[in-house]
Amino acid sequence: MLTIAGLLPVMKQAHAQVKPQISGMVADSISQKSLDYITINLKNDKNIPIKVMLTKSDGTFTFSGLEPLKYTVTFNAVGYQPKTIAVDLTNGNNNSIGTILINSRSKQLKDVAITADKPIIKQEVDRISYDLQADPDSKVSNVLEMLRKVPFVSLDGDENILLKGSASFKILINGKPSSMVERDPKNILRSIPASTIQRIEVITIPPAKYDAEGLAGIINIITNKKVDNGYNGTINANYRYPGGPGIGTSFTVKEGKLGISGYGGGSIYDRPATTNLITRTTTGADPSNLLQQGSGKTNGRSGYFGTEISYEIDSLNLISGQFNINGDKSAGSGTLASLLTDNSGILQGYNSVIANNGTGKGLDVSLNYQLGFKADKARLLTFSYRYYTYTNFNATALNIFNPVNYPTPDYNQANHTIPSEQTFQVDYVQPLKKWNIEAGIKGIFRNNQSNFQYNSLNPVTNQYLLDTALSNKYTNTQNILAGYNTWQYRGKKWGIKAGIRIEQTVTNGDFVSTASTVHQSYLDFIPSVTANWDLNSGSGINWGFTQRIKRPGINRLNPFVDRSNPNFQSSGNPDLKRVLINDIQLGYHFNKKASVNIGATYDFGKGLDLPIATFDPGTNITNTKYKNIGTFAAVGSFININWPITKKWNFSFNSNIMYFWLNGEVNGVLQENDFLTLGVATSTGYTFNKDWRVSAEFDISGRNPTGIQGHSNGFTSWSFNVNKQLIKNKLSLSASLRNPFTKYRTNQVETNGPDFAQINRNQVYFRSYSMSLNYNFGKLKGEIKKNKRGINNDDVSK
Repeated sequence: MLTIAGLLPVMKQAHAQVKPQISGMVADSISQKSLDYITINLKNDKNIPIKVMLTKSDGTFTFSGLEPLKYTVTFNAVGYQPKTIAVDLTNGNNNSIGTILINSRSKQLKDVAITADKPIIKQEVDRISYDLQADPDSKVSNVLEMLRKVPFVSLDGDENILLKGSASFKILINGKPSSMVERDPKNILRSIPASTIQRIEVITIPPAKYDAEGLAGIINIITNKKVDNGYNGTINANYRYPGGPGIGTSFTVKEGKLGISGYGGGSIYDRPATTNLITRTTTGADPSNLLQQGSGKTNGRSGYFGTEISYEIDSLNLISGQFNINGDKSAGSGTLASLLTDNSGILQGYNSVIANNGTGKGLDVSLNYQLGFKADKARLLTFSYRYYTYTNFNATALNIFNPVNYPTPDYNQANHTIPSEQTFQVDYVQPLKKWNIEAGIKGIFRNNQSNFQYNSLNPVTNQYLLDTALSNKYTNTQNILAGYNTWQYRGKKWGIKAGIRIEQTVTNGDFVSTASTVHQSYLDFIPSVTANWDLNSGSGINWGFTQRIKRPGINRLNPFVDRSNPNFQSSGNPDLKRVLINDIQLGYHFNKKASVNIGATYDFGKGLDLPIATFDPGTNITNTKYKNIGTFAAVGSFININWPITKKWNFSFNSNIMYFWLNGEVNGVLQENDFLTLGVATSTGYTFNKDWRVSAEFDISGRNPTGIQGHSNGFTSWSFNVNKQLIKNKLSLSASLRNPFTKYRTNQVETNGPDFAQINRNQVYFRSYSMSLNYNFGKLKGEIKKNKRGINNDDVSK
């Protein structure tokens, strides 16, 4: 029989299982109105974070299931002064702390003065970021120019972007792929004012949640800025020569549960006429010498716009969408004089007039739904869908005159490519005390189409007729199914993140005109692990290992033969296979008065898809085609220093050094290319009274390998910048002069084969100047809430 005495212990046990809670409400100290979406941090008596949440729409909050300890509760919101209160739950009772009044700061946007001690470089466990807003030179530079200052990144002689000395990497915009950087990243980034960008992240050891593509890693460009309720943005108008006028903007708007961010702009880039020279010497039974001299100019137009919209249905449900469009148009013209000789005299010669035209446009649309959980709002389940497509059309026409032993009539060629892609993705995040677990599945379904045509002039009818033997229609499908799992642990002094990614790829190619097909299927297991250890005085060590793959994109698979120069032809290779490499990194950083980041990397792999040039003595044509024949190893280091010498004078230094070992067979002959490449960017700036600032830069770009057969030359460059704040931290006027002592520079590429050696010299405009007007605007009141997971298709090489 159950007595009162027997029931008491049971009642006490039941009461002990009910854990105490902290509750209350947050309101504005002046209006007394409740405040929603205020960030609240809960820490224990050892100052260790326990939980974080946002106030509900009525301003209330509740931390439940707590241990009977002493806590501190901190209230944070941009536009309000932070407030911290102590709460004692040691007696095991609930504690309602009532209404917490927080004091508002000025509702106007607080302009942040850029000073030398604001950190420009930030090292995280798996990435390093460069804060463009902390660099005053961003006011007068475009994004392409600012990349020289970013760790691990350099530009070659033709301003092609290199990450750790490699052209195989992915570029993301706000953590997501974009068709505008898939089509033509160099020219698009040249058109974006750097002042409209928040920061650039370099992820050289991408965790398992990212697609495994991109041998060197990922460059992530962040355009939007987290803000309170209200709006802010930047507008930049500029003019540069060579080039033309341009404009760019980025903005963020937050009103209640609705948030909108966007970026957009356009530019004109006209390149005046420059010259080029090609020489080729062949050996063997019938040695010959080829000399080509020409000139050319181009005119380009480009525009882009992207936006992201998010709506918080309630504290647990969030939907967001992205929409991006971009386009460009170019036209070029040139002349070419060609002379082929041997010991007996002239073998072939001709003059030609060349016209080039190109258009492109791209579209991205995506939708995300994020579900939170009441028990733990850091626990997330996200569903995502993305569709993107772009089109490229390029046409070349050649008119031949003064032919000598050159029977080919005038011709024109056109290539029209249309890649498209659909992606479905599910991601799950589960925090467990000091652990964070991520898992997800993904499906990517691609369809690439190409239609290339070669039209030859009929001398009898004086009409161009399609040459079916030199034309073809090509379609390519690629389906990828992937899954990943990542575990992350964060202690007081150290942290580790490890994961595995599985990707199944099925590729099918169909040559419609020739009724031939290509099929490939492969399964990859991609591990990744990163670790960091925080030392004393703001210093730390980080280490990482991963494997990366590179799937050839349509530009390298497309068998279209480019005959824009009759003596030099290039084409893709539909039989290309994916490439797998291994990457090991070690880094050290510290932040005192100066910020220093030092790193070392070692990469190795085989079967690289490299351009292979061979000479055909029967036609006197050099043919270039991508093939999987290269063996690769590279060791490198980078050093980045940002030093505020005084409050007004700062200095920065960024260097990337890589040594490559490349080898492979060309026509049965082993060719090796062991090569040291160097990239250095230094700058210093001084701020005078009355908001004047001057700065200077000096860059060194070393030689770069172009595969196993050659390399490009190196060069040095200078620039001088001046900036004047017209309205303090609102409106500024900037000007820049680059390479004032050298009008032209020669970009030289040497290529060698078993039976030939050739040099291609292109003259480029080196001296340039630019001016820009930059305006910041805004009025702020709660922070935009965004999906923490979304689609990142970073798995295709350019």
